[in-house]
Amino acid sequence: MKTLRRQSILVIVAMAVVTVGVGSLFVSDAHSIKSLKGRIIAVGIPGASAISPVGHFLPGGPIHDNPAFAAYTLPGRILDPARILVGSRSNFGAPRANSEQRDGSFLSINPATDEVLVIHGNFAAAGDQASTLEGHVQLYSAQSPAFINGNNNPSAVTAGFTGVSNPLGLSINNAFGRLWPANAPDGLRGIGTSTILDPSGLPLAGAPNPQAGGVFAGDLTPRLPAQVQYGALNRGAVGTAFLGRSPDGSRRAVFSVVLADGSIVQVHTAQAVDGLAPAGTVRPLFGRRWDDDDEDSRRTSPRLGVILNYTPTRTLYISEPFNDSIVALDLIDDGQVFRVGAVRRFHCEALDQPVDLAPAAIETEDPDWSSNTTLEEGADFYVANRGNNTIVRMRQDGTVVAVRRIRLADGRSLGNGRLNGIAVSPDGSRIWVTVTGHLAGERNGAGAVLELPAFGQ
Repeated sequence: MKTLRRQSILVIVAMAVVTVGVGSLFVSDAHSIKSLKGRIIAVGIPGASAISPVGHFLPGGPIHDNPAFAAYTLPGRILDPARILVGSRSNFGAPRANSEQRDGSFLSINPATDEVLVIHGNFAAAGDQASTLEGHVQLYSAQSPAFINGNNNPSAVTAGFTGVSNPLGLSINNAFGRLWPANAPDGLRGIGTSTILDPSGLPLAGAPNPQAGGVFAGDLTPRLPAQVQYGALNRGAVGTAFLGRSPDGSRRAVFSVVLADGSIVQVHTAQAVDGLAPAGTVRPLFGRRWDDDDEDSRRTSPRLGVILNYTPTRTLYISEPFNDSIVALDLIDDGQVFRVGAVRRFHCEALDQPVDLAPAAIETEDPDWSSNTTLEEGADFYVANRGNNTIVRMRQDGTVVAVRRIRLADGRSLGNGRLNGIAVSPDGSRIWVTVTGHLAGERNGAGAVLELPAFGQ
């Protein structure tokens, strides 16, 4: 008890230092926040949520080394490294696979177009990896029969699930694996799913865990014969990040998944689901909603951001939108699973509904760590504030480096639009954000993607 009490006191002291230091830095500059002008890439993405660059898949991984998979990464194809993936709550006309679960999809978008991409709401009605706007927009995966787990894994207990349904998170294992969405198919109070997708948009073929195939869901896919730590995907999955290779020596990938009740699970490609942290570790999202004027925003499920620092300490940074804070969880392991060590929390006036996080510099070269959700060693990170449409650049100790208010290219505000996701290009030069609601002056549909220049001081 004395040891636990002493650790708690140290954590509280550390939090106080961060809060005072960060808060005072921001207050002194609050009156002179600079603007950052964004170019509209696409509109017509209802509930635009998680966003990520595709990036390069490294040698030694299946998408690089398998010729059939590598074909998807060629210029103009769905996983062309220069493209971005964007989550939506829409099927874009594709038929539902499960009538009782929510629609949802990931789009593959070419961000290098000169004209704004106006996406038609039914372009994917054929139900496959449909394409529109001369290939600049393609459907990667959706809550549609073409993408059911059972197509590749008919004996899985989750054979009837799809890889995407109301997607709220995306982490890509560019190092040695595949793409992992996090979904809330029944809303935040329902179960969550964590899925592994092939380039085809299907849950992976030849899955190392036949019980799950490519879809881990609810309490259906625990580690067998017994869990090391109790945990299940019993609430909607609201964020996810790659944790690297398992500490058990198998060299399999493990991902963290944050649930709407504030718990966190760890998902092992072969061993399935164990717990990582109990409910309430992160401020819960279920029972909360975006209180916005725009219908698209009100209908969009709340989400949060998750990123990982892997050295010298493995630390998860998780945003807490309704607490105006970021929690930092140091991870340890026992040679089999990950466990939570020290917990810190950053509060400051620069945070206003921090909905998502992105590394200012992504780890792109390490064959064990490369991912859109992995910070390069010592890198800062960006925080997307939904409440006031600002982006904060922050150091890993919680110090605010700079704040920018997001505006359109002509200087106008975003109108009813609200930031909902953030990603950074692999070279660190560009920021992409998703926006829910209708942008000022845009009548071509709700939900959008903007491109902005990266910034330092």
